[in-house]
Amino acid sequence: MSTLRDPVGPKDKSVYVRRRIIVLVALLAVVAAVVLIILKPGGVGGASDAPKVSVPGDLGDTAAKPTTSAGKNSTPACAEGELVVTPITDKSSYAEGEEPKLSLKVENRGTKACSADLGTATMTFAITSGADQVWLSTDCQKKPDHRSVILQPGKPLETETITWDRTRSGKDTCDISRDPVTAGGASYHLKVSVGSAQGDGTAQFILG
Repeated sequence: MSTLRDPVGPKDKSVYVRRRIIVLVALLAVVAAVVLIILKPGGVGGASDAPKVSVPGDLGDTAAKPTTSAGKNSTPACAEGELVVTPITDKSSYAEGEEPKLSLKVENRGTKACSADLGTATMTFAITSGADQVWLSTDCQKKPDHRSVILQPGKPLETETITWDRTRSGKDTCDISRDPVTAGGASYHLKVSVGSAQGDGTAQFILG
């Protein structure tokens, strides 16, 4: 009984080339998958996997319900210099008409747990362009709230994002239509603070 076998002898060079291409493509796919796992998208200026602290979707319209520990809070207040506040934007560059999403990260750099007021009454987001302050979250803020939050050492908390509508704010602009700020590649900086704790630097971004 006869059987059919592949021809014995050296294979055509194109076969080896195809095999090498297949192996190379598979290797590149594995490398790409590893890179995507490592480089998760995150905010500018801080880690995206920090636990979230809720804030109103729009600081100028409403106040969120306070999030406080049950009963009397016996945890001491965070001392001066223990809190590090970092400004965060969801992107470093925005297309025409795209509205930046802003947040901040708070970290206790002390050695023990401490409590801090992370309500909207103590929290500010400011957008500047050079020496010009363009927008301030407290300009048209209504019903600011207070909330006592316990921060463990080395475990940062990140606020939910708020959206900037790309307009210039002021105390006298709350009930009128506001003109959009300059875009077309203009550079802006986000500065934040929580109480007396000023933000660590600024988060720069570009408006297209």
